[in-house]
Amino acid sequence: MASEIATLGGGCFWCTEAVYQELKGVQQVESGYTGGTVVNPSYEQVCSGTTGHAEVVRVTFDPDVVSYREILEIFFTIHDPTTLNRQGNDVGTQYRSVIYYHSPEQQEVARHVIAEMANVWDAPIVTELSPAEQYYKAEDYHQNYFRQNPLQGYCAYIVAPKVAKFRKTYADKLIR
Repeated sequence: MASEIATLGGGCFWCTEAVYQELKGVQQVESGYTGGTVVNPSYEQVCSGTTGHAEVVRVTFDPDVVSYREILEIFFTIHDPTTLNRQGNDVGTQYRSVIYYHSPEQQEVARHVIAEMANVWDAPIVTELSPAEQYYKAEDYHQNYFRQNPLQGYCAYIVAPKVAKFRKTYADKLIR
């Protein structure tokens, strides 16, 4: 089975991870950090906003089942790409909207999708487009966070509505 990787930052990685785990063609979703200057940063360091890292998900997917374009189109529906360094109450550079591309082809697709999304959103898109950098897996307790903690406050009030919206909008693309 062929696979490709998408690395995306769209605010808190718990939200993004929860959505992509339900998408048909996704083989693995892992929460982590990239785009910063500290080697193997901790969650606390990243949250301080001093390392330069973004909270990201690394999505491994089968491009014969779900395309990179579709991965990005979903990305732009599950977060607000018009708010600089912020998603809701999560504020800081670690919550920036960013696409880390892994190939020139991904870069080109991302440029096109960003341009198309500029026609959908009422405010300018602030999503960064950068080459993939050193990636660090987040601590184990961050992996599968929503699945393991659905009643935790942030999950119940922030993550669950995003997952519900995704399920409604992309019902035909869900793992059954």
